[in-house]
Amino acid sequence: MINWIRMEYRLPPEGDVVETKIDDHKGIRKVVCLRRKGMLMFFKDWSMYVYYTPTHWRPVQDQENTST
Repeated sequence: MINWIRMEYRLPPEGDVVETKIDDHKGIRKVVCLRRKGMLMFFKDWSMYVYYTPTHWRPVQDQENTST
């Protein structure tokens, strides 16, 4: 399993589907695959951006599940 990368240290590659999460004083939540465009994070199908900023990301393990 690939370790999580903090968003404050490195952003995910633009356009690539990555697994994201929020992990802070409230615990781990919102673990979901997203794509980055600029400073916004979108659902895999680009249908909408999310109204929060993930704190961590990592490459998706199974690339077959990321196609749209």
